[in-house]
Amino acid sequence: RRFSVDPFGPGSAGIGTGDDPPFAGMHEAGAMVAGRSLRAVEAILRRDVEHAFHPGGGLHHAMPDRASGFCIYDDPALAIARARREGLRVMYVDLDVHHGDGVQAIHWTDPGVLTVSIHETGRYLFPGTGDAGEIGEGTAAGTAVNVPLEPFTGAEPWLHAVRTLLPELAAAFGPDLIVSQHGADSHAWDPLAHLRMTTSAMHDAARLVDTVAHRYAGGRWLATGGGGYQWARVVPPLQPLTAEQAAQQARDLASSGV
Repeated sequence: RRFSVDPFGPGSAGIGTGDDPPFAGMHEAGAMVAGRSLRAVEAILRRDVEHAFHPGGGLHHAMPDRASGFCIYDDPALAIARARREGLRVMYVDLDVHHGDGVQAIHWTDPGVLTVSIHETGRYLFPGTGDAGEIGEGTAAGTAVNVPLEPFTGAEPWLHAVRTLLPELAAAFGPDLIVSQHGADSHAWDPLAHLRMTTSAMHDAARLVDTVAHRYAGGRWLATGGGGYQWARVVPPLQPLTAEQAAQQARDLASSGV
């Protein structure tokens, strides 16, 4: 709130000259993103809707005491906390190329929240966390699941991990609600990461999350967006591609080694 009014003061709480520079109105902007995920999960809790999608959400790096990694407030963690207030068990699925460190940290000691993050290893990529040994604490031990993948893993191994793990984890945990984060920055053309994913793999993963939600959570599912830094080439066009456009995309993929 202070930076919203005066963005030129000294940095604090993760806000400064790094990934989260101050700007006028930043509290209002961040609160609007967080509030929409809260309203979406409340609509699911009231059974007004079965699924909800907040493409502007998925700001999974923000911590309880500080902004981090382009994220001011952690809207997925807040949505999960709102559902937990009603006693629901929540499974969080993070498919962004970066580890979902903020959501994991916020629910680190809660055995009623299962966080699953499939991401590029922190040895090469921000935020430097997400090792397989990070499993939760105390009675929540085992409710943090991390799958760090090497650079250039590609679509097939990534999708194999998603298909293998998500149904089994859901069956063991028994969620009442699925919250998922679908960052597009794992795509082959994203300039900040190296997993070399395809939109087809992302599509199949989202379909699987839908199946898991219906099979294990009564259909209750909140999906959010996430990272993505090459929107013009990664986000599919609203209109179908012409034959020449499809051929050009195929040539681009071939030349990039995908």
